[in-house]
Amino acid sequence: MLDTKIFLSRAAALVWLSLAILLANPVFAAIPSSQFSLGGYLNAGSPASFDLAALQSYAEANPGAQKTVTLSNGDVYTGVSLSGFLGSYLKTDPTVPKNDILRDYVVATGTDGYKAVFSLAEMNASFGNHNDILAYKLNGADLTSNGFARIVSPDDVKAGRWVSNLSSLHVGHVDYTPAASGVSGQFTVNGAVANAATYGLTSLAAALPAQTVTVNTPPLTGSSFTGVSLWDLVNLSGINANPAVKNDILGKYVVATGSDGYQAVFALGELNPNFGNISVLVAYADGLGNSLGNKGFAELVVPGDVAKGGRYVSNLTSLTVVSVASVPLPASAIFMLSGLFAFGFNSYRNRLHGTAR
Repeated sequence: MLDTKIFLSRAAALVWLSLAILLANPVFAAIPSSQFSLGGYLNAGSPASFDLAALQSYAEANPGAQKTVTLSNGDVYTGVSLSGFLGSYLKTDPTVPKNDILRDYVVATGTDGYKAVFSLAEMNASFGNHNDILAYKLNGADLTSNGFARIVSPDDVKAGRWVSNLSSLHVGHVDYTPAASGVSGQFTVNGAVANAATYGLTSLAAALPAQTVTVNTPPLTGSSFTGVSLWDLVNLSGINANPAVKNDILGKYVVATGSDGYQAVFALGELNPNFGNISVLVAYADGLGNSLGNKGFAELVVPGDVAKGGRYVSNLTSLTVVSVASVPLPASAIFMLSGLFAFGFNSYRNRLHGTAR
């Protein structure tokens, strides 16, 4: 009886240790996905999940959302616009006076726990206008080794945000907090960084080499601004990233906040030169060296955005780096844990009854 108790105790300890490791390190062996969950900041009654048939039905019902992407090697991915797909179910916050979508982001996760964040504004036709798609065919055939669906980001430099074996799309939203508007004199870099910092006009100009950009899209066509790179400035504070997690930087975003509470979310993968590589300037002067006046001492400028200057956050008061929460256990991990428990129980039962396998 003592041996049985010892065996059971050790088996239980092994199982719980394995579970603790899995929960602390949500990275699993990838298995081909057959469906993905859809959740987060969505309208009531939105579908909870999609499989291939449901995704194809969505494409047939929304022909305007259907997209194809042709790569330089000739491969053709077919799917639906990720922006359009999420926009079909996205909730709107009635308390936000303007551009609510700038506060939204989506976390795409694979069956192995790999994740990447996209701001919804980077894909929206009025702002970043990137052609990210939710693909379910490659060269006319159903996807196989990459699961039934994957994210394809053709505008990115490298394919780190091409999440394969898609298991979930979770939409997040930054809550709106009204604030008294005023001309800003400083802002902070804070959140998931090693060294928070506060900048005024003099310290910002001295922090990094100055860059000057010219905007070629309305309503600021021809306007020039001088400042420093947003990506470089955030990195100057040291982004907290886990080196043991592949491309951990892709699981983070930065929230730019103005003195009136206006905010815009930028995925760090969108800013990173290895991935989205978009240019965002923390401007402190116009192209002639003049101050920005009632826009505060610093303003975000996104010269590549289309038509609207919505992500031009004036009177900047903070840049907050955020790491997305750990993803839920994928179904593959749950099945694996179930198998582990079953194995432990069967081993115990066989030992107890003196049987062998």
